[in-house]
Amino acid sequence: MDWGEFGKNIIGKKMIVLLAVTGAVYFFLQYLTPLLAPVLLAMLFVTIFGPMMKRMNRKLHFPRPLSAIVLLILATLLLAVLLWVLSSWVLGSLPVWIRSVDAREQEWLAMVRDLCHGVGEIIGVDASYLENTVSGRLQEGLDSLEENILPGMLSQSMQYVRWFAELGGFLVTFLIASVLLAKDYDGIMNHLLDQESCHVLLEVICGIVRYIATFVKAQGIIMSAIALTAAATLGIAGIKHGVLWGILAGILDALPFIGTGVVLVPLGIWQLLEGSFGRALICGVLYVVCIFLREILEPRLIGRKIGVSPIAVLVSLYAGIQLFGVWGIIKGPLGFVLIYETYHSLSKMSDRQTNEETRS
Repeated sequence: MDWGEFGKNIIGKKMIVLLAVTGAVYFFLQYLTPLLAPVLLAMLFVTIFGPMMKRMNRKLHFPRPLSAIVLLILATLLLAVLLWVLSSWVLGSLPVWIRSVDAREQEWLAMVRDLCHGVGEIIGVDASYLENTVSGRLQEGLDSLEENILPGMLSQSMQYVRWFAELGGFLVTFLIASVLLAKDYDGIMNHLLDQESCHVLLEVICGIVRYIATFVKAQGIIMSAIALTAAATLGIAGIKHGVLWGILAGILDALPFIGTGVVLVPLGIWQLLEGSFGRALICGVLYVVCIFLREILEPRLIGRKIGVSPIAVLVSLYAGIQLFGVWGIIKGPLGFVLIYETYHSLSKMSDRQTNEETRS
């Protein structure tokens, strides 16, 4: 037997399988996930919290559907309390910010005037002309905001209503699917265990659950590290409510669409307008530090726990962003885990079949 040719055939078949699995995972994440998102999320919820539901059933005699409802209500209440505290703090601070803006308007104009005079002397341009030009551009920007952006935001009110309606439909579907799956979970799992062809699916599900648990734990650690770093830095810098701003930045950093920039960048601009250049610089440096903290910690915390290289997780993050946009932060590593678990499960099943054929 030509062992070299045999090895090439084996490698070729594995490459074909890997490419097929990669294509199937991409199709699933790109086209099926948006359609099945509430049901898939319900499956993950029931699978992850299944042991807790069993304990509630054993100790409190709660049926599994009731246990699922109780857990969902507790999670909703916790999230609602957190959002209420944050929104109350932000809305309560708005009048103070607005009054401070009105009180410091003249100070800002004087600062712009001094800046124009300084720049005019350096570049040899008449300071009055430069001041009028800058003031005119600022006024044009404000007029554009009033005439175009704000009316445009109001005209999109129906779009916002549609988004909220879609969110409500998503949550209702998720709730119903969670209750139904919790009721029939044992029967579904027993049916899958009886089917040998479904063992690969079970291994993939276990791998995904392990990844989700690792991901949530890693996000908690990263969020805590960033919140602690930001709160300590802003508090030591003497920024008003710096500790609260830092905690808010750490919480928002876990959200794909937001991040710490939505807190630290406006806060730095505010410090700059108040003339606190040192504090503005601290906010900018802190923003960069928070980005590096996430980029360093996330691949290490996730990669080590799921048994893959941190560089592979980092590459999957980048590839996910390129393929799926902002949601690639989640879909990229999740797709990698799907490919990894599916390929290895298929390989093990193929090896078992080969061994059985050899023995027979």
